[in-house]
Amino acid sequence: MSEERLHRHLAAILVADVVGYSRLMGRDEAGTLTTLKALRTEIFDPKTALYGGRVFKNTGDGALAEFPSAVDAVLAAIDVQRALAARNAHVPEERQVELRIGISVGDVIVDGDDLFGNGVNVAARMENLSGPGGICVSANVHEQVRATAQFNFEDIGEQEIKNIDQPVRAYRIGVGAEQFASIPAPEIDAVLSRPAIAVLPFDNLTHDPEQEYLSDGLTEDIITALSLWRTFPVIARNSTFTYKGRAVKVQEIAAELGARYVIEGSVRKSGDRIRVTVQLIDAETGHHVWAERYDRQIAEIFALQDEITERIATTVAPELERAERQRSRSKPPSGLRAWDYYLRGMASLHEFSKEGNREAREMFECAVALDPVYSRGYAGIAYCHFRDAFLAFVDDPERSIVQCVEAAQRAVSLDETDSFAHFVLSRGFHLVGKIELSLREAKLAIELNPNDAVGYGSLGHALISAGQPDEGIEALCRARQLSPKDPRIHVWLKLESHGHFVAGRYDEAAKLAEVAHSSHPEDTLLRLQLVASLSNAGRINEARSVLSEGEPIDSAFLDRPGINAWFIGAGREQLVGGLREAGWEG
Repeated sequence: MSEERLHRHLAAILVADVVGYSRLMGRDEAGTLTTLKALRTEIFDPKTALYGGRVFKNTGDGALAEFPSAVDAVLAAIDVQRALAARNAHVPEERQVELRIGISVGDVIVDGDDLFGNGVNVAARMENLSGPGGICVSANVHEQVRATAQFNFEDIGEQEIKNIDQPVRAYRIGVGAEQFASIPAPEIDAVLSRPAIAVLPFDNLTHDPEQEYLSDGLTEDIITALSLWRTFPVIARNSTFTYKGRAVKVQEIAAELGARYVIEGSVRKSGDRIRVTVQLIDAETGHHVWAERYDRQIAEIFALQDEITERIATTVAPELERAERQRSRSKPPSGLRAWDYYLRGMASLHEFSKEGNREAREMFECAVALDPVYSRGYAGIAYCHFRDAFLAFVDDPERSIVQCVEAAQRAVSLDETDSFAHFVLSRGFHLVGKIELSLREAKLAIELNPNDAVGYGSLGHALISAGQPDEGIEALCRARQLSPKDPRIHVWLKLESHGHFVAGRYDEAAKLAEVAHSSHPEDTLLRLQLVASLSNAGRINEARSVLSEGEPIDSAFLDRPGINAWFIGAGREQLVGGLREAGWEG
């Protein structure tokens, strides 16, 4: 293979190895193999996936995984070691299994599902240095995570590494059960006590990246339509899409998401024809409940979506009445080109970036230009304006707020049954301080779609701003239950932290903010919220340390519309007071 054809990328690599593997095998080969299998399936693999990682190699006495960030890799390693220590506490000493874990960030070469290169080599050397039950990281990992208050590092000096020209400084991480206490995922309560469904991203078999939006869009439409069937919960899109392009067993996905059923499929487009295959799997047994292949003209796509949705729903919940079937049908656009632009807009919107937001708005505007009564197009435009204002993507946020509310109201007027339109209108009303109207629209979104995670997120924020923090926290926990792997989890944790802050529970607020901050240290508002929580809890030195981590923040930051929306009503005085006590001079 020529150098030009090698695919490389930067990754955080975690290497784990069993301590005393030969000794354990010599003492009890069958028992050791059984224990190691349970360790992988019950602790290592699920924890890796929980933090966005991917196991790319199992070595018999260990495993290698890649993560999108150093913080994710370190959090996963800590979680694994803590869980393993808890298990060993109930196991005879001679049968206990311990791991050494090493982590490094570096350039890797991709060969199929495997990875090679300096990043892997350095992580393997760090693993050798970690010690039983320990974690050792390279200097570049230390640099990225050292600002996180939970981590205590021991500098063990520069280390020689085979095939690496320069020595690499290494750091051991102290791991304590109390020191690294994390926030547990919300318990699966009555919300998910009924059989839940997870719809995995459909595979694009056209092998044309330009057609990716079509398979993603069809998946999202099926999730949306199924969500309106009130008999069973449907896992949110942002959680199921974390598995896109990854080879993960259905049973593992179901366990991580709390789903009983899993839907997977594929899309192939050729000319004006489309082939869609769909299968419904009972995750408890691994058996296929139902599978079907559809060959249709692309012009029949909306009817096909209804057909697939109804077949799945009636298979899982045959007792549903015809009225519920009719209720699940949303209003499609009058033309395929408008729908096509809408799907392209949603694909850009999910990039969560300024450029992606701009591209998404352009696509939604094209959709409504072709179909002036297409509700979803206007809802998409409104959401783009909301993000422009809330995330300070534009110089004139006040204008974006007005445009957000106007477009969202237009969307609702065109289709009052569209939960997404009500959700966006709820966020728009929140930006302008109309909390009662924000509450009303969030409740309508949830009434129309009882499985709407973002609807519960909006409801939770509005309740906190309305002076009902405990009710708001309950709604935010519901959002996390419905979408346990959502990229917005840190936002919901931040809002839960804010709820405790408003209620005067500053230690609890700090605990939640620390967890969110550890994975998103670039979030300035989150950093300020953590500082204010620590300060109000009397932990001034910790507050000052966190405040000094990033760039100085002037008072203009707190006057941005998005920040004002966050601290409408109670909480702003405590925020500013806590910041000043920690040394903020804004």
